Amino acid sequence: MHFDPREQAALREVGLSTEELQAASEAVADAVAEAAADLEAFFDEHDTVHSTMDQAHSSAEFPEHEVRWLDTYTHAADLRGWLRFDTWGVPVEDGRVLSDGTVELTLGPTVNSRVRFAPTREALE
Repeated sequence: MHFDPREQAALREVGLSTEELQAASEAVADAVAEAAADLEAFFDEHDTVHSTMDQAHSSAEFPEHEVRWLDTYTHAADLRGWLRFDTWGVPVEDGRVLSDGTVELTLGPTVNSRVRFAPTREALE
């Protein structure tokens, strides 16, 4: 179960049983696994994407990136992975597909930012 002891105690105080806590934990893990699959599908579908990432070597408002792959793994509520571009890569934590068809990821060291990606620049405007 991914709820820490304080969360479990609080959820029990509001009336959830151990079985209900387990069901909630499994539902969270399933939702995270589904989000990971959706994110990988997005990057599999698009060889080139645009982002809101600030880059020192680019003056473009929404720089273009050639994508090789996104590899994710999940554990309970955690979603992590590696996003590989043409010439570099970055660790990924968390992420989601947004209702407008863009995706949002938290990129780790070297970027350290929440970044949106889209198949076109117009989708980010």
